[in-house]
Amino acid sequence: MLKKSLFAVAVVALLAATAPAGEIKIHNWPTTFVPQELTDIPVLMDVGFWVYIKDQDKLKIKLSQKSITEYEGCTDVALQCNFSLKASCSISATGAVPGKYSCSVQNSEIDSPGGTVTVCAALKEAKLVGTAGGQKDIHVATVTLKVAPR
Repeated sequence: MLKKSLFAVAVVALLAATAPAGEIKIHNWPTTFVPQELTDIPVLMDVGFWVYIKDQDKLKIKLSQKSITEYEGCTDVALQCNFSLKASCSISATGAVPGKYSCSVQNSEIDSPGGTVTVCAALKEAKLVGTAGGQKDIHVATVTLKVAPR
C-alpha cells in the first residue's frame, strides 16, 4: 500500500513539473532570441447570408401587349449566393397606367453558388384612357425581388 501511495505521489509531482500550454519555463533563452511557440489560438467567425445580383443596373421588364387590355413581360436575373434560397416578388404600380398588376418568379429555388431566376410582370384590365398615345418606356410599376433561405 505504501509503495502504491509513493508511486502516486511521484506521478503527481512529475505532472506538476511539466508546463501547461500557454507557459514557457526555461532557465536560459537561446542566445539568438529565437521566438518560442507559446500557444495556438483558434480564429472563429460567423458567416452571414450573402446574395448578389449580377448586372443589376441593366435589369428591366418590358411589357408587351397580349390583347387590348393585357400586357406581359419577363427578365432573367442572375444571382450569386452562399445559401439555398427561394425567390419571390411583389409589384407596386406607379399610377401611370391603372389596372391589375401581378408578378411571378419562375425557377424560384436556387442553390449555392447561384443560378438564374426569371421574373415576370403582368398587367390586366389596363385602362389606357387618359394616357397619351405614342409614349415609349413609361414606368408603370416596380417589381421587388425577394429572397429567403429554404
